Amino acid sequence: MVDGRRAVRYDAALACNTLAAVDPKLGDLMRRAGPFTLKLKSQHSPFEALIESIIYQQLHGKAAAAILKRLLTAFGELHPSPEHLLQAPDDRLRACGLSASKTKALRDLAAKTLDGTVPTLAAIRRMPDDEIVARLTEVRGIGTWTVEMLLIFRLGRPDVLPVTDYGIRKGFALTFLRLPKSKPFDASMLATADQIARRAEKWRPWRSVASWYLWRACDLAGKTMALPD
Repeated sequence: MVDGRRAVRYDAALACNTLAAVDPKLGDLMRRAGPFTLKLKSQHSPFEALIESIIYQQLHGKAAAAILKRLLTAFGELHPSPEHLLQAPDDRLRACGLSASKTKALRDLAAKTLDGTVPTLAAIRRMPDDEIVARLTEVRGIGTWTVEMLLIFRLGRPDVLPVTDYGIRKGFALTFLRLPKSKPFDASMLATADQIARRAEKWRPWRSVASWYLWRACDLAGKTMALPD
């Protein structure tokens, strides 16, 4: 079975060498974590990718995957078109396991795809990151974090820093902050968005690579932290 994952388009070796040179402490984390092995998820259209993002929000992966499979089956084993989503009765969508709020979010996504707010795949490839965030967060239920995950893991953008992400905040704290060794890690020890953003200025234009390594810092600490979908 082919999983459809693709290599990033940017020069990962250059990114890693540059990051290690400008931030030796990050470089030490990179050496301990090993090679950069990020592979991009199959590249659906923004509409199709956001359908999956909405379904997976606040659900266990297996439960979300089951709902997504039922939705695709209901529309002939394919991602439904925006028109099909708008025309489908609520009971058909709810029968797939979608909550009322997610049903509304999917309908809003469909409407904003038809009116051009959500760009096509060809268009989004030409857009800057900040414009993508601005456009996609107009959709009900889509926040900045969701778009940042799309930028990193589907579009392969090299300079994205999700400063509100729990794993990023924890990985940064474990790597750069002086934490009490006698106390188990808790939420009070998480790095702030400002702390991360200030240090990360030196990581441009490779902040996505640095982010990937901050997630790896959580793994190295012995806490299993799955990468966001």
